[in-house]
Amino acid sequence: MPLLNELREGDQAIIESVDGTDSIAMRLMEMGLLPEEPIEMIGRAPLGDPLEYRVSGCQISLRKVEASRVSVRLSTQ
Repeated sequence: MPLLNELREGDQAIIESVDGTDSIAMRLMEMGLLPEEPIEMIGRAPLGDPLEYRVSGCQISLRKVEASRVSVRLSTQ
């Protein structure tokens, strides 16, 4: 199963799960990274980190290490 940090610009996916139960995992879920939620990879900073996504109508930036905790499945759209 691919991880969120592996998506390319323009890829759309569905969130499967967020790994962990610590404060970072909870914060990711508070930001809208919930199972079955659609997410789109918008772009990345010039040096590759952070990554930018669109989820729940909002744009969010995540570090690669944070995005690597989110499992996704590619959208069939």
